[in-house]
Amino acid sequence: MIAASGGTDQLLLDLGHRPSLAGDDFLVAPCNAAAVKWIDAWPAWPSPLVAIFGPSGSGKSHLAQVFLSKSGGRAISARDLAKAEPARLFADAPALALDDAERALDSAGEEALLHLYNHAAEAGRQLLLTAHRPPARWGVRLADLDSRLKAAPQAGIADPDDALIAAVLVKQFADRQLPVDDGVISFMVKRMERSFAAARAAVERIDRLSLAERRPVTVPLARRVLESQQED
Repeated sequence: MIAASGGTDQLLLDLGHRPSLAGDDFLVAPCNAAAVKWIDAWPAWPSPLVAIFGPSGSGKSHLAQVFLSKSGGRAISARDLAKAEPARLFADAPALALDDAERALDSAGEEALLHLYNHAAEAGRQLLLTAHRPPARWGVRLADLDSRLKAAPQAGIADPDDALIAAVLVKQFADRQLPVDDGVISFMVKRMERSFAAARAAVERIDRLSLAERRPVTVPLARRVLESQQED
């Protein structure tokens, strides 16, 4: 249970949470529940590969860290994919995670990912891919890789609803040790873009403005920030 403190219209958000390697909380909600379900299901995946996709700031990288913590695996980069042999990448690791996989393919090449997939299948290892778009929209030209990606389990993370946006705002302010009451949270939720990236950007700007002017976080201050975001 996560609560934004203060006021008669206190926001009570009945959301789950998930610890990461850094000790942060991952907020579980309907928009990301399918992705979380696949992380929880490891290692009982029906495929060597699972893909998770969603907009910037939606928690894909955070979920990948949760997955690596759970599996004892390691993160790899596009450079790793291009330069290292699959057996070396999987050495002493039951699983790998490749963030921003669509972009990694552009630099590492499609054959590199196909070889990695095939090795995972043969060795009983598993691979988590994250991306902004589903694999079917990556424009993969290598037929064998395209068919494997399309057949693999995948889950999208949708834009958040009001309850999750409020919870994200509460957490962002708390992470920055900024006191904020529920009036500010309610005001922002009603007027800001429904996206994780917008929530993060708004709190960052509010933090800077509050520090620069040495003022507490209030509705007027939040209004100024949201209006400036709309003008950008």
